Amino acid sequence: MSNEILQWAVERAQILKSRAISILIPAATLLLAGTVNAVEEGEPAPDFTLPSIYENQPEIALADLAGKTVYVDFWASWCAPCLTSLPLYNDLYHKYRDQGFEIVAINLDNPIEDGLDFLLDTPLDFLIPADPDGDSAELFGVIGMPSSYLISPDGEVKLVHMGFRNGDIEIIEAEIQKLLAGN
Repeated sequence: MSNEILQWAVERAQILKSRAISILIPAATLLLAGTVNAVEEGEPAPDFTLPSIYENQPEIALADLAGKTVYVDFWASWCAPCLTSLPLYNDLYHKYRDQGFEIVAINLDNPIEDGLDFLLDTPLDFLIPADPDGDSAELFGVIGMPSSYLISPDGEVKLVHMGFRNGDIEIIEAEIQKLLAGN
């Protein structure tokens, strides 16, 4: 391995470590302080308005999606389970969008370019707002990545899902189907 490649790998590992620490320490501090008020099933979803991750695209507001079944997902490019789930969510979006289903995948990367780099290789067709300061994640009380919220057309959180493992997509899809069937 050349010295340049080794140096690049070491620098990249240090960057990833510092980003993970910059998210985990505040989250752990809030958890230990007992101030995290995570959104739970049965509660109204907090409203947010965020810019699109893509330049020259309109802002994305949860209120604008009233009347639709919405899956809100918080993700970042350094989160391996997030990167596994997003293409599967894209499949769900295509399968159910004609039934009033929408996905809003909020990118928490700071800098935003990290999220954009992922999207160059993995294009997604649903709404992707950018929230590098994590304000929306704070509204929802997100403490781990990925965190997702299935929201009914009337704005009530019907499912809170943390993490992403084998078999999770089937669980999520079943909940989406139940909600869409009730519309």
